[in-house]
Amino acid sequence: MIVLALAGCDTQPAAPFVSGGGIVSTNPCADQLLLALAPPGRIAAISHYSQEAAATSIPLDVARRFRGTASTAEEVVALKPDLILASSFTPASTLRAYERLGLKVLTLDSPTTIAASRDQIRIVAAALGTRAAGEALIARIDAAVALAAPRDTARPSALLFIADNFANGGPTLLTEMLTRAGFSTPPAAMSRSVPIEALMREPPAVIMTPDPDGRAATLRRRVLARAGLRVVEATFPRSLVNCGGPTIVPAMQRLAAIRSGMAR
Repeated sequence: MIVLALAGCDTQPAAPFVSGGGIVSTNPCADQLLLALAPPGRIAAISHYSQEAAATSIPLDVARRFRGTASTAEEVVALKPDLILASSFTPASTLRAYERLGLKVLTLDSPTTIAASRDQIRIVAAALGTRAAGEALIARIDAAVALAAPRDTARPSALLFIADNFANGGPTLLTEMLTRAGFSTPPAAMSRSVPIEALMREPPAVIMTPDPDGRAATLRRRVLARAGLRVVEATFPRSLVNCGGPTIVPAMQRLAAIRSGMAR
């Protein structure tokens, strides 16, 4: 039997699973939820992505305490888990293999709002039988969001680059977090891939990037400086870009620090 729950949708939480073969998560966002909500002894394996600096949302020293897998059906099945936390990006053939073998699966989507992240936490916590841990995490998220709210009415424009010239834009979780922290989104962000020409036409008040010393960030800095355009630069770690859930707390704290620094 396979159990599918789409986080963020109007789905009743599944009954808690009994620990036996442990729990396996197969993508980095599921990994960080599992580590936040389950006792370490119940975790059979996490994805290898969380053990790589460019993809993890978990401190590497923590992630590397656990077994990692490439999230193939063969590896996961061999662990005989009593629950698999999969993502909506999991290949249909892999999900069918789990179903044929009677494995229990909780399929998670990628929340695009803070409210959807809260819903997802409750679904996962209910499945794990750790509702109290879920509510405690939600309380930490709500506190971080409240503390990040600006004390003035200014809305400096902020462009948050995810990698190279690819920037956050549109109705995403990052956009909501930027808004909650007191920033506005410049028109250039709507194109996602932002050429330097767009920045020069309408420079934002602040540019956030995970790689300030990288080639793309260095080129932007030089071109804007030569054009006489002053833009505040701030580092926004790559580990805060990929997921919601527990990551919202440090992400809001970082955004609040950047916003506070601009106000001084």
